Amino acid sequence: MEPTIARSYGALFIILAGVASGLEITSTGPTFIEKASGQSVMLDCHFTLAPEDSGPLDIEWSLLASDNQKEDKVMILFSGDRVYEDYYPPMKGRAHFNSADPKNGDASINLTGLKSSDSGTYQCKVKKAPGIRSRKMALNVMVKPSKPRCYAEGPTEQGKDTVLRCISNEGTNPLRYNWEKTSDTKLLPASAVLDPVAGTMNVRNASAIYSGTYRCTASNRVGSEECILQLNITPPPNTAGIIAGAIIAVLLILIIIAIILFCCCRARHRKKYEKEICNEIREDVPPPKSRVSTARSFTSVGSQRSSLGSMSPSNLHEYALKPQYDKIPSSEEYDRPPSHAPLPPPTAPKMAGPNLSRMGAIPVMIPAQNRDGSIV
Repeated sequence: MEPTIARSYGALFIILAGVASGLEITSTGPTFIEKASGQSVMLDCHFTLAPEDSGPLDIEWSLLASDNQKEDKVMILFSGDRVYEDYYPPMKGRAHFNSADPKNGDASINLTGLKSSDSGTYQCKVKKAPGIRSRKMALNVMVKPSKPRCYAEGPTEQGKDTVLRCISNEGTNPLRYNWEKTSDTKLLPASAVLDPVAGTMNVRNASAIYSGTYRCTASNRVGSEECILQLNITPPPNTAGIIAGAIIAVLLILIIIAIILFCCCRARHRKKYEKEICNEIREDVPPPKSRVSTARSFTSVGSQRSSLGSMSPSNLHEYALKPQYDKIPSSEEYDRPPSHAPLPPPTAPKMAGPNLSRMGAIPVMIPAQNRDGSIV
């Protein structure tokens, strides 16, 4: 009984294996593909069917999860003579079957507008009962290097050490940098030390012959970009001249500051002196004369005229020169109202004798008097 059952299971396994061997994947292309971002790629998956494969044809493309804990993502599907392309939103509109009718044995797909996030392992699974076959391919989407930036770091003087740098901000590693000279002898300096990974070229003890045009190329497996640098090694500066010029400039600045301070001090002193002069009280200035009434003024003028008529020419001259006051008026006299203030004696103009005779004056002899009024 048991041998019979064993023989029955063996025959069934042979039959199923024969049936399953009818469906085959015939693609022999590379299973690892590298492409640059923005490019397109075709994932090859051709198959053949056998007469024993009589079930419905199903073709499924999926992006396998890198972590076993995650679920595979179905990208595009052919089932029931229909194509379903919108299974995976990140690939929407970018994944299409290569053939308009995949039933003819071409299950390949085209991916357009590749992104770095499209990198991963893709699986093509063809099912037509009872046959099932699949094929896996790894896709690595690399970013092409962006245009690098070239510049010189450090002094570019004779006898100094100069570093030429080349940096590309974008690009999938590994990135490599290469420096070359494109002018004159097209030979790099003998003292240059290159670092293809960091993109630097150290030039020690720079010389004028190192001046020229240099080109740096950044590259990876999917593309390259380059930049140009113009290096100019200059003679060392005249240190003595710079120091002398700095000293002269400092001295000029100090002189200008000193002049400004001197002018400010002088102007301040002059202003202070003028203020003191304005506030000073002059003691030698005589007080103002008191005003008299108009009537008394006329009376005095009349008496003066009559006196002049009785004076001789010689006495007129003596009268004019005789002082009228013997002392300075006191403060009480200054405070006296103008109506009570005594009038100063009028001063007669000096006139010659002939002139007075023409005017009708009569000479009169006036005895001389002293200061107290007594006759001498």
